[in-house]
Amino acid sequence: MILYIHGFNSSSTSFKAGILRQKLEGINQKFAATDLPYSPKEAVGKLEALIETAGDAPVTLVGSSLGGYYATWLAEKYGLKAVLVNPAVRPYELLPAFLGLNRNLYTGEEYELTQTHIEQLRQLEVPAITRPERYLLIVGTQDEVLDYRDALARYAGAQKIIIEGGDHGLTNFAEHVGSIMDFASL
Repeated sequence: MILYIHGFNSSSTSFKAGILRQKLEGINQKFAATDLPYSPKEAVGKLEALIETAGDAPVTLVGSSLGGYYATWLAEKYGLKAVLVNPAVRPYELLPAFLGLNRNLYTGEEYELTQTHIEQLRQLEVPAITRPERYLLIVGTQDEVLDYRDALARYAGAQKIIIEGGDHGLTNFAEHVGSIMDFASL
């Protein structure tokens, strides 16, 4: 199973999720994506429940931005492979700028980001990845939200695809689905 984990203010119907869904369903490969709660603790709980539904089937996580942060924590906890697309390395340092009322870009839903959410993110930090070979890092050098060099340092030893000029949304994501499938052994 491929489990796609969306980023902050995104959804299971995002551009990247749609591309993965279409490609994987076309080859009869199980794909899962879900809209995550705004509470990091609840989001991780929901993702853990999805992982557990896979039973003995192998699971590869694909996390984008904040989803990459969640994917790292889950990969370490469950011993899973993870593809990280422009992952947030320290989201608890970036998200305080969004404290207060926010609106999800995809669903239009309004919610309040609180200091409790920031602390929940801190609690999910993985001090260091234990097996870099379980990770594939895909980063764009022109990410307007996150500095790709932070991800390169954080995931040293992981397989890497560095996209010169790639932005945060990774508009050429479809070109890299084959690499994701190879990494997941599909």
